Amino acid sequence: MAGNTIDNARTDTRNDMGGFVADWSSDQRAFKRVSWGKAMMWILLLSDTFIFACFLVAYMTARSSTQVDWPNASEVFALHIGDQNFPLLLIAIMTFVLISSSGTMAMAVNNAYRKARGPTALLMLATAALGATFVGMQVFEWSKLISEGVRPWGNPWGAEQFGASFFMITGFHGTHVTIGVIFLLIVARKVWRGDFDRDERSWLSSGKGDYESVEIMGLYWHFVDLVWVFIFAFFYLW
Repeated sequence: MAGNTIDNARTDTRNDMGGFVADWSSDQRAFKRVSWGKAMMWILLLSDTFIFACFLVAYMTARSSTQVDWPNASEVFALHIGDQNFPLLLIAIMTFVLISSSGTMAMAVNNAYRKARGPTALLMLATAALGATFVGMQVFEWSKLISEGVRPWGNPWGAEQFGASFFMITGFHGTHVTIGVIFLLIVARKVWRGDFDRDERSWLSSGKGDYESVEIMGLYWHFVDLVWVFIFAFFYLW
């Protein structure tokens, strides 16, 4: 009787170990199906998530701990047209433009799955145009605030930390958008030339005759748009 109990225990242990090995092997196989391009992009986005999170936490800490009044976003970021002030109008347009670019990027990826060269390239160019428009409006916003006396070490509306936080966070995000626009143009050109239709390895092409680079660009662009939503909420609406 005791021998049967021991044999059953050993069998259960072997079954548990077999199940563990099977689960681990399935996870390994699932990971192996992910290309290096996608894996590296996810690692980049994860590291960027930590950086932006640190920036936003530092911003919230500085704003909560300062003893000086924080500038009113509705006044600082108001757009002056004639004798009228339009609070956050420029920021609202910038947000609309960037969110719209997520839609064109999603449609580009969808067309890339179907290997529709023309629509994919045109939609990527539209995404790049919207991204460049966003950067242009951000440059206008920076120029406006600099002309009004905002500096990283101070501003005429209150807490000195405001300028440093604003230029650091929006500048870092704007750099990401600019880099994204450049690579969108590069990938769109390769799509238009048919580089991804050939089973040949080249820069940004795995040589599998697919459009994986378009999907990878989609991951990056959607991340940049998502980060802006948090910046918009924390910096402009709070």
